Amino acid sequence: AAATQLLDQGATVPFIARYRKEATGGLPGTALRAIDERLRSLRELDERRATILGNLRQQGVLTPEVEASFVAADTKNRLEDLYGPFRPKRRSKATSARQAGLFDLATALLADPNLVPEDEATRYVAHEKGVADVLTALDGARAILMEQFSEDPDLLGDLRAYLWKHGKLQSRVVEGKQEAGARFSDYFTAAEPIGHIPSHRALAMFRGRKEGVLRLGLSRGDEKADENGNREMSEPELRIARRFGIEDQGRPADRWLLETVRLAWKARVFSHIELDLMNLLRENAETEAIRIFAGNLHDLMLGAPAGERVVMGLDPGLRTGVKVAVVDRAGQVLETATVHPHQPRNEWDRSIETLADLAARHHVEVVSIGNGTASRETDKLVADLTKRHPELGLHKAVVSEAGASAYASSPVGARELPGLEASLRAAVSIARRLQDPLLELVKIEPRSIGVGQYQHDVNQAHLSRALDGVVEDCVNAVGVNLNAAPVALLARVAGFNRRLAVNVVAFRDQNGPFRGRAELMRVPRMGEKVFEQAAGFIRVTEGASRLEATAVHP
Repeated sequence: AAATQLLDQGATVPFIARYRKEATGGLPGTALRAIDERLRSLRELDERRATILGNLRQQGVLTPEVEASFVAADTKNRLEDLYGPFRPKRRSKATSARQAGLFDLATALLADPNLVPEDEATRYVAHEKGVADVLTALDGARAILMEQFSEDPDLLGDLRAYLWKHGKLQSRVVEGKQEAGARFSDYFTAAEPIGHIPSHRALAMFRGRKEGVLRLGLSRGDEKADENGNREMSEPELRIARRFGIEDQGRPADRWLLETVRLAWKARVFSHIELDLMNLLRENAETEAIRIFAGNLHDLMLGAPAGERVVMGLDPGLRTGVKVAVVDRAGQVLETATVHPHQPRNEWDRSIETLADLAARHHVEVVSIGNGTASRETDKLVADLTKRHPELGLHKAVVSEAGASAYASSPVGARELPGLEASLRAAVSIARRLQDPLLELVKIEPRSIGVGQYQHDVNQAHLSRALDGVVEDCVNAVGVNLNAAPVALLARVAGFNRRLAVNVVAFRDQNGPFRGRAELMRVPRMGEKVFEQAAGFIRVTEGASRLEATAVHP
């Protein structure tokens, strides 16, 4: 409750996790973000509930009992199941049958299977209402019962739970797509329990369907037959029958009612449940995938920094060559080049001499190699360089180049390195991220860093929130040097946004270094609430007090 209240008051997760531990029982940031996401989900549910109750009020059907059932609904599926019988319907066979007066026939046969369906139906033949004969009357009564079965909230919940546990998702290749969709070959003839499909397999199957390679469907489980070849009722059909007291006791209406159950399952209930379970599978798979993406990004951003060293960054490539950038201890570009050691030009020796010359002139200490295409070949190149030129004392490291090309072609990259072409900017980013991964990666839109499979297949709003939260947590866990941090880093401080970060940098440029965090209150648009959230994560080195360089909140 305390965490919820603090979040509602606008407190940020890093602030609550560090400075309100006594109120939350020491909940970590990950737990607070899970609470925040759950709150968002519950509020969306409440908004939908309010909309439905408003509709029912307008229809004049909102009794206290009906309202209580909707208030008690704790999932979106349950809410929609309850709304099913009240939802405005397009003209259907069931609505036409009701208008023709066949509702009483349907309820009579369901209530008393001792009635003979054909005899009972003769009472409802009415040419003026469109009921021309007994068969038409029985078809109309069946349509009414099928609709009733398919809109029973408790039955739908029961069937959904049963099939999530026992149903199988079948995947089949679309005829003629075997060659074009070869990368989905694992799923050409697959069937596995839908509730146990790993997230990466689920997302792969959904992508295959989206690309027109795969057909996905839930097995209905109604293909069984007895020893005489007669079709047996499936478990879902038996559950429908039990729900409405239908069983074969040899009574006149039993066979007709059981056939109604079979048709209701096949034509109405199954498709509804199948869609719900497919959506549930996707939601679960996306949630797990986003969790993995967030973990990967966290590890990448909090990688150990090499610190203030002169670094040569190499962005490996084959046909286009290896892009080279040398940066000084502060990350400023000293020189760039392009070498072609690999196919098709194979200028191995010439490339080594070029790199050796750059390293000697700029006193390079470490070579940072991107882990993309041709990374292994380029790593061998640097190994040969160090072997031929031991006097340089070079060390090498392979770093993730995730997001380097996105940075290179972004407005941020263009502003920072206006004189360089995009491919060379990527080499600069690879060099800098060895010096300080967090400082470099914070410049890149989190979704562009590319830290997981299928990230373009998941809910982009959920992904953005999760990854933005990771960046915020990482930045605030480390702390930010107020007198050195760029706009991109300041914008991630708890309580800050980009506009305020721009104002802070402008104030710093105009007035010189901050002497203490309290001076932030002189920055335009800085309020007391924002200052309270941010101050504990900001450091002022060589400030008026030693405490200004610590996490002690002013």
